[in-house]
Amino acid sequence: MKIPTQLRTLTGGQAELSVDEASNVRDLLGKIGTDHPQLTERLLDDNGEIRRFVNIYVGEEDVRFLDGLNTNLQSGALVSILPAVAGGTTTADF
Repeated sequence: MKIPTQLRTLTGGQAELSVDEASNVRDLLGKIGTDHPQLTERLLDDNGEIRRFVNIYVGEEDVRFLDGLNTNLQSGALVSILPAVAGGTTTADF
């Protein structure tokens, strides 16, 4: 799993975390949460669902458009966390 810079303090500075085997994204996060509980607290809300401003991708696909946390993982799948970015202006400054 690729960890964005903003969350690396929760993984001891690691940019990537590996899990030997996980059947789906929920299973992956559960296994990662064993060693990095603060990371999963930042990713999941009190109901165990992905927080609104967190995006989790399997390969190039946002899991929200797949099966969410139940998205199946193939061996060697690349899972990435991408915090949502907001900001900007409502008018163009040309």
